[in-house]
Amino acid sequence: MNRRDPLGSVAPDAAVYVISVAAELTGLHPQTLRTYERMGLITPGRTGGGGRRYSHRDLELLRSISDLTSAGIGIEGVRQILALQHQVAALQQRNAELQSELASTREALTSALASRAAARPASKLPALREPAPGQSVVVWRRQQG
Repeated sequence: MNRRDPLGSVAPDAAVYVISVAAELTGLHPQTLRTYERMGLITPGRTGGGGRRYSHRDLELLRSISDLTSAGIGIEGVRQILALQHQVAALQQRNAELQSELASTREALTSALASRAAARPASKLPALREPAPGQSVVVWRRQQG
């Protein structure tokens, strides 16, 4: 399972690093990675035999967890920060979707109004204009008989 992006490099979510490599790349002990997994902070991929495989995204998450705990934030605080970051990312994605939908709706409305205006027959009424200074405007109604 070797997922690659169009440029040929490994995709950020492809689980390719074994635990020892992930530990070395993040500067954490392998047992710390297992502990974070037990706590539900990270969920590495698994091989058919059950071995852990970490993705580039997992490594970034592990570095973030390490930075937060090094700054004195407890595990529950880290969990809340990660949940809030996930929520912000989801809201940003939803906002982008809504902006795209709004742009499409505006385009469709503009197109519909333009085709409606083109299809409308010319009015038989004279065009109304502002009266010039000194001119009068007469308003009349037809009597219904």
